[in-house]
Amino acid sequence: MRAQSRLDVIQRSVVREMARFGQRFAVEGSVVRGPGTTAVAVREHPGEGGGAGHVDLGFALDVGRADGPVVWDCTAGLGRTEEERLESAVRMWATTTAAALVELQEGRGTHGDHVRPPQLPGWHAVQGPAAVFGFGSEALSEWLADHQLLPELAGAIAPELAVEGAEPAVTGVKLFLGGRAGEDVAEVRVNGEVSGPGSAALRALGWPRGERLCWARLFVLLVPDGLPAGEPPAAAVSAVGDAGAAGAAPVAVPAVRLGVLARWRRARAGR
Repeated sequence: MRAQSRLDVIQRSVVREMARFGQRFAVEGSVVRGPGTTAVAVREHPGEGGGAGHVDLGFALDVGRADGPVVWDCTAGLGRTEEERLESAVRMWATTTAAALVELQEGRGTHGDHVRPPQLPGWHAVQGPAAVFGFGSEALSEWLADHQLLPELAGAIAPELAVEGAEPAVTGVKLFLGGRAGEDVAEVRVNGEVSGPGSAALRALGWPRGERLCWARLFVLLVPDGLPAGEPPAAAVSAVGDAGAAGAAPVAVPAVRLGVLARWRRARAGR
């Protein structure tokens, strides 16, 4: 598929997926403009060999401002054709990352959950739904429903949130874990960069490694106190390149309230 054709598929998919959140986006040249000062940019994935279905998307929160935050994320999808894989990749991004971004703006507790983790003082966290996909995903879904990952990883990623001489900024943290026994994968990315300590801490957790391939993808936004952001109702606040398996359909698992993880519920595949 040619570069322009890939871009067309990705942009159409972004418009469709954002409409599921009740937001109207429209293609304007190289970007997809949304309501207010929001937009989604697309860039060529490094090392793209054609047909891989990798997508790099950047959600701009304040278009027109030189220092406006842009949250970049790389995702990959499943499918028989490149078009199907690209559409699946955008759907995976929307399920996890875009949901958190919309929740950050709206602050209603509808599309994600809020927490101010004591292990990360000065930060407000927003997590969108998780995407669990592969074979036999029930065990991994249930484990995630019973565990708070951000507090477990906070100590490992905290040093990477502070950049000397720079003001704290909106930070995206992607978690990707799964595989199978003996072939597991655990990756934490902070603003797109692999966190060695974070990934090691994630791998050390006791999530189930089964006999068949299964993965989970989660995305958390960390917003420094003092920056404008949607605030959730008081009751709603509590104290990775991805891989795919042929023939394995993704399952969207709505966000867990980070302090009340049992709220997870299974939704139909593909949202």
